[in-house]
Amino acid sequence: MFTCKHREAINQWKLALLDGASGVFERGSRKVPVIDEDQVRDLHAKIGELAVANSFLERKLKPWGGK
Repeated sequence: MFTCKHREAINQWKLALLDGASGVFERGSRKVPVIDEDQVRDLHAKIGELAVANSFLERKLKPWGGK
């Protein structure tokens, strides 16, 4: 049902929740979020891929009354 990447992402979310859930109910102390540079790089790459695909589809759909 889920691919290995999906399972890994769900496990990461679960660990993040278990690690930070108690902080949701604490007052006054905010934990600085940890930035995963690899994940940010992967997300930027995915945004680029989707932008290119979106632009391609917009051009191809124009003759049929698309945007």
